[in-house]
Amino acid sequence: MGRELDAWVDEYWGWAAVSLFLLLSVDLLMTLYAAADVGIAHESNPVMGWLLTQSLVVLVGLHLTAVVLVATLFYGLVELVREAPMRHRRPLRLGIEVFLGLLVAAGLFVFANNLTVIVHGSSLV
Repeated sequence: MGRELDAWVDEYWGWAAVSLFLLLSVDLLMTLYAAADVGIAHESNPVMGWLLTQSLVVLVGLHLTAVVLVATLFYGLVELVREAPMRHRRPLRLGIEVFLGLLVAAGLFVFANNLTVIVHGSSLV
């Protein structure tokens, strides 16, 4: 079971990296481009709207802090699965799969929304 669990952990760390890349790197770059293209007033997220008025150091620093927090949370979830009795591992893994699926879906939605703002000048929301 140890090798199977290790393979699972490696696979889901990959999915976590994809979701963080979409949600933080791609979103940040596309948001900066959209704000430069159509202006900050079109930002639908009030927190991001505020961040766009701050220095680049604050903006990037908070995004990096978010990466650390999400990675730490995910690490804790993975360790919870490792330590759980065998009968509890499957439900915990399912919970992590849902968590990762929601993160990837949110990243894809934010990407699509930013692309819509850049191309059409209006948000999906």
